[in-house]
Amino acid sequence: MPLALLALTLSAFAIGTTEFVIVGLIPTIAHDLGTSLPSAGLLVSLYALSVAIGAPLLTALTGRVPRKVLLVGLMVLFTLGNLVAWQAPSYESLIIARILTGLAHGVFFSVGSIIATNLVPKDKAASAIATMFSGMTVAFVTGIPLGTFIGQHFGWRTTFLVVSAFGLIALIGSLLFVPKNIQHSAPASLLRQAKVLTQPRLLLVYAMTAVGYGGSLIAFTYLAPILEDLSGFSPNMVSVVLLAYGISVAFGNIWGGKMADRKGPVKTLKTIFLLLAVVLAILTFTAASPWLVVLTVLAWGAVAFGNVPALQVYVVKQAEHFAPDAVDVASGFNIAAFNLGVAGGSWAGGLIVEHLGLAHTPWIAALVVLFAYGLTVLSGRLDQRSGLADVSSSTVVAGH
Repeated sequence: MPLALLALTLSAFAIGTTEFVIVGLIPTIAHDLGTSLPSAGLLVSLYALSVAIGAPLLTALTGRVPRKVLLVGLMVLFTLGNLVAWQAPSYESLIIARILTGLAHGVFFSVGSIIATNLVPKDKAASAIATMFSGMTVAFVTGIPLGTFIGQHFGWRTTFLVVSAFGLIALIGSLLFVPKNIQHSAPASLLRQAKVLTQPRLLLVYAMTAVGYGGSLIAFTYLAPILEDLSGFSPNMVSVVLLAYGISVAFGNIWGGKMADRKGPVKTLKTIFLLLAVVLAILTFTAASPWLVVLTVLAWGAVAFGNVPALQVYVVKQAEHFAPDAVDVASGFNIAAFNLGVAGGSWAGGLIVEHLGLAHTPWIAALVVLFAYGLTVLSGRLDQRSGLADVSSSTVVAGH
């Protein structure tokens, strides 16, 4: 592996960790800053909102900046954001830190994908991107539970200090090993990006993404309080359960990708959304049992993010038919839709916790995911009426 690609992967690991490690730290942060669980949960929403809004805007505005300079600048912003979180004296300053790191996140994966493909021969481009994104998967498996463990034993601020250290190492690696002459074409203008949002069929896929992904976040944002308050786990055991969840997520992503290859995106999404709704509904009844909740969480991890490959494949497929001159822009907006789902889901979860209680988050999340299933059924039927076959992901990638 080129050392520059390793630096990108480490950057992705640090960014993936800082996005979701907050989930395991919500009870600790809420107690330390004297705020409520829903207010602490907003730290997830505001980060995701920064990613969703900042990514298209900043990517377009920084189109003429050399890729290496931009990458280094993003990692500086990311590292500074986590250092601000480390020293945050109040809830408001922690919000500012989360917004700063979210802005860096949004542009990084766009820039990082371009750099990764320039580091290897053309026939290895897809593998290079997959390697970089594997940092996010590793973050789920190790970064988030490890960050939770550190936060519970040494204070949540220490977690952000450790993440900023990873960001600094990735920054130094980018400075030393990423070549200066990275070729890139200018990103789409904001006007061209906006035109993608006038396509109803693409808007339907974005709705599937935001609702399906966000539905799970209604409960996932408050998984640590659920495990502590409803299941009776100690904070130490919460990090162990999150580790098991992360491993399950890694397998679920592989399983979801293979299913999308074999069955096509629509059939895959219908299957995964149904399974996810069932698991979330079951969690309502198993949350009070330590052993049963662990089994449920493992099943949840296997289907929680297995819809990601199929959703990305599907939006590319739709864009090739309805916006063939802006496929990359359409794909980028789907990333924004994921983060809007995270923002909306965690915000809705906070409202549920505040007005109904923790125990109600799983079954309401299940209903939201069922709505995403309905949107998927509708989109599949519209495909049939339009004469569009539900192609596999391998066909889409080859055509794209």
